[in-house]
Amino acid sequence: MRSVAVVGASLAGLSAARSLRKQGYDGRLVIIGDEAHRPYDRPPLSKEFLAGKVDEDGLGLEADGEDLGAEWLLGARAAGLARGDRSVRLADGREVRADGVVIATGAAARTLPGSDGLAGVHVLRTVEDARALRDDLARGGSLVVIGGGFIGAEVASTAYGLGLDVTVVEAAPTPLAGPLGPEMGGVVSALHADHGVRLLCGTGVQGLVGNGRVGAVLLRDGRRIPADTVVVGVGARPCTDWLEGTGVPLENGVRCDAAGATGVPGVVAVGDCAAWYDPAVGAHRRVEHWTGARERPAAAVAALLSGGTAAPAPTRPPYFWSDQYGVRIQFAGHAAQADSVAVEEGAASDRSFLAVYRRAGRPVAVLGVDQARQFTRWRRQLTAP
Repeated sequence: MRSVAVVGASLAGLSAARSLRKQGYDGRLVIIGDEAHRPYDRPPLSKEFLAGKVDEDGLGLEADGEDLGAEWLLGARAAGLARGDRSVRLADGREVRADGVVIATGAAARTLPGSDGLAGVHVLRTVEDARALRDDLARGGSLVVIGGGFIGAEVASTAYGLGLDVTVVEAAPTPLAGPLGPEMGGVVSALHADHGVRLLCGTGVQGLVGNGRVGAVLLRDGRRIPADTVVVGVGARPCTDWLEGTGVPLENGVRCDAAGATGVPGVVAVGDCAAWYDPAVGAHRRVEHWTGARERPAAAVAALLSGGTAAPAPTRPPYFWSDQYGVRIQFAGHAAQADSVAVEEGAASDRSFLAVYRRAGRPVAVLGVDQARQFTRWRRQLTAP
């Protein structure tokens, strides 16, 4: 293998490029990115960057003086892949031929139907998104966040700190029930009420009201919520449209084995666009978290360079964190596997506690809210053989 193309220039793509060099690959390396920027960190976009505490220069992921010996094709969108010679076709007509391809095209924020062309309505995925939202939040007034997941909660927290009047609308009865389970999702979401942020659950959005610029959010139950700015945080879809018809298996992302191999020779996938097989749950799933994008590419690169003969290293249970209202929330494991959950350190009412999820008495997940030391200890137990 003398040439590798990494399609995607964010954390997962950069991690794959670093792993290639670390594992001894010294051939041609081309990194293709549809954004004009070098790789940058996304978690601060909903927090420090949005609050004006970090500028764009502070988001860069590359170390000072780091040189991967790569060719960078930025502002270049992938439009197709020929599996025969692993040629990546770009939207501008260029082609990049390679012996190996790492797919790391990530995910795009889902939008709200009918919101196109209405000023004051935002999603948050890129630095351009964050810059536009930051400018609107500087206007003050009222913010409605549609979606009570982690991105929505972080934006609400940041906007609260900036002095806006904030409402969070969540269609599900309990926010964060998917990642944390209904009981702990309810406890963590109570942070909104603690800080005077309104949380409206169990009702969807009928539409947005405005003439040129948004003025209100109309709920399905008939309520009308005034809004000077709206953030839509209703999840993300994998950026795999460019792979349709190429023979690369697609199923809510690029379908991969437990090491990121796609079944197409010389093609692996990593990051938010990749649905890896997870032996712990017996299913393919996308892990849309920073830690997965940093750690998993090493296994995929090993599979790529070995032609699939390298034994896949065991992957650690999914881990993510969120900062809201000055509180650090950490989670590792699989809440859906648990048949019980109990607070074992601190108290949920104090918003400083550690909860352990168990199945048949065995720990399968752990949640820490301002309990960093205890969380780290319990997380190690989840990864222990």
